[in-house]
Amino acid sequence: MPVPISQAWTVSSYILKQKLLRRKRYPLVLMLEPLFRCNLSCAGCGKIQYPPHILKRDLTPEQCFAAVEECGAPIVSIPGGEPLMHPQMPEIVRGLVKRKKYIYLCTNAILLEEKLKAGDYEPSKYLSFSVHMDGSKDDHDFAVCREGTFEKAESAIRLAVKMGFRVTTNTTLFDAANPEKVRNFFDEMTALGVEGMMLSPGYSYDKAPDQGHFLGRKRTKALFKKIIENPRKGWEFNHSPMFLEFLQGNIEYNCKPWGNPTFNTFGWQKPCYLLQEGYADSFDQLMNETNWDGYGHENNEKCENCMVHSGYEPAAVDDTFSSPAGLFRTIKAMVSK
Repeated sequence: MPVPISQAWTVSSYILKQKLLRRKRYPLVLMLEPLFRCNLSCAGCGKIQYPPHILKRDLTPEQCFAAVEECGAPIVSIPGGEPLMHPQMPEIVRGLVKRKKYIYLCTNAILLEEKLKAGDYEPSKYLSFSVHMDGSKDDHDFAVCREGTFEKAESAIRLAVKMGFRVTTNTTLFDAANPEKVRNFFDEMTALGVEGMMLSPGYSYDKAPDQGHFLGRKRTKALFKKIIENPRKGWEFNHSPMFLEFLQGNIEYNCKPWGNPTFNTFGWQKPCYLLQEGYADSFDQLMNETNWDGYGHENNEKCENCMVHSGYEPAAVDDTFSSPAGLFRTIKAMVSK
């Protein structure tokens, strides 16, 4: 089971409530981005390209709690930047646990072992460390542009699992990915005892230094089919089964970016975590005044090659709960893996 039964029940109950209330759009995961600065300079990421005065900004715990309550999503993902660099991150996490939100604290794990040994965090069913791991040692260190980061992250994962923390991995794949090496990497992560693995094809951030290795839709489908079509024993993915089917090209979805709204130091980002088309002053304004039909690979050239989970995981989940046919497709995908 890639997630605790309590989390699966909470999320399922929440979605069914939205369906009963006939809400066309609803948040599933809040992408809470409390800072942009990082201790890595990955070639495929544009976050740290902001000017210094922006990189110095932090959301306060009070701003984070207000955004979480305003949004109401059952899951909070905390990306960055590197969240463990935020001086008040332990306070933020404690506040979200108190509110019974399921948290995925995204980290490159450079600071994780130090923070765990210092006692900054306590194991909880509500807290998962989502460790950024872009393949085995050489591939990961190349992707993050620093040698030794894989071994440091691997050591931190071992310690976190030993201490009783929930741990997942988050892997972004680019056009040079070797399917068999990626499959072997999944074996490595499974052996470490991670709860589940997240996958995503790289999206071409405008600010990313390296624009030459992002995947197009055709290449994404071919690559992911080779990687996950015949999963090995023990693999657990932290995704809905239908999102994995989507990555392989077995089903098509329209992007639903409203499912994973983003809040950061600028406000509520339009329309999603990946595109910056302005900011809303409130969550209601984001949901009600954004032209959602103007996005997605069929409607916007900026979205043409995107197949990232932040827009398509909500589409897959919504499909599961929208009809008996969707539920049947999901069950079929689950039992056939």
